[in-house]
Amino acid sequence: MKLAGKTAIITGAGRGIGRAIALAFAREGADMLVASRTLSEVAEAAEETRALGRRALALKVDVSNRDEAERMVAQALEEFGKVDILANSAGVYGAIGPLADNDPEKWVQTVRINLFGSFFCARAVLPFMIRQRRGKIINLSGGGASSPLPNFSAYAASKAAIVRLTETLAEEVKGFNIQVNAIAPGAVNTRLVDEILAAGPAAGEEMLARTRRQKETGGVPPERAAALAVFLASEESDGLSGRLISAVWDDWESMNGRIDQIMASDLYTLRRVTESTR
Repeated sequence: MKLAGKTAIITGAGRGIGRAIALAFAREGADMLVASRTLSEVAEAAEETRALGRRALALKVDVSNRDEAERMVAQALEEFGKVDILANSAGVYGAIGPLADNDPEKWVQTVRINLFGSFFCARAVLPFMIRQRRGKIINLSGGGASSPLPNFSAYAASKAAIVRLTETLAEEVKGFNIQVNAIAPGAVNTRLVDEILAAGPAAGEEMLARTRRQKETGGVPPERAAALAVFLASEESDGLSGRLISAVWDDWESMNGRIDQIMASDLYTLRRVTESTR
């Protein structure tokens, strides 16, 4: 199994992509702490991972709260003795509608959950990973990072910031054998889809139409992003760091044989121009 003997922390693990990652990690041999703001959901996820023969601890955690993020990591270390993998899956669309109409408090809270939450969790786990001189951190980005997303400015800004945070942190910790990458999961039918439909016209005509089609067709299976998370958490991706990888559009299954080539280029990174266009 690709993650045998590894211990992971997975936030946002009560449903959707986070839950799919927890189950995929369990099938590959990882023990884990699973966290979300809804204890009943994450407790069910923990039961499912235990049914696969893994150890699991479920916690109610608000990742936007620094103290709660730090306590979560401390409890993982107390329970398992180590943390090899952090998957920051918690996220919300938050404030929906034109920026001029957004509730400022809701806008800021969206960024606190999506961006600050990933920062708080990474900051809490890094001292241990640095001491053990290895680790994998996986962040969840998305479409808002790679193109404009009207009426979702808080979400888009926070997800773009996640990518630059990923790239920057990857450079800071590369000397400690810690890899940091971000996943663009694709159009997965999660509770975020229901948030868009509930927002109605505030989401914009184009986004509403696209979301209704996605709801009807089923969207991208969350297992696709989970499979990519397994790759990024495993030794198969050693050396690959500071990248935003699409679970749907990038050929990540063949990356193991060309990691040196990727790392010598600006592939899968935020960039304004390439060498050939300067």
